[in-house]
Amino acid sequence: MKRIIFSFVLFLLTASYTLAQCPMCKTAVESNLKNDGATAGLGLNDGILYLLAAPYLLFGTVLFLWFKNKRKQALNA
Repeated sequence: MKRIIFSFVLFLLTASYTLAQCPMCKTAVESNLKNDGATAGLGLNDGILYLLAAPYLLFGTVLFLWFKNKRKQALNA
């Protein structure tokens, strides 16, 4: 139970940081366009893919641990 509470609190503390990514990308593009404009979107695709993959990895990990725990309980019963 302590792990679940710790994980939830950790998620809440990092959620505001992840929500700030879209305005940060917008600011990065605007500053690149003011400078020379040639490198306006080089790193944005990697950031978008990272933000896209994170929820799926989190959900997959939780699902894997849940199935593993259920299987262990079924074998012990």
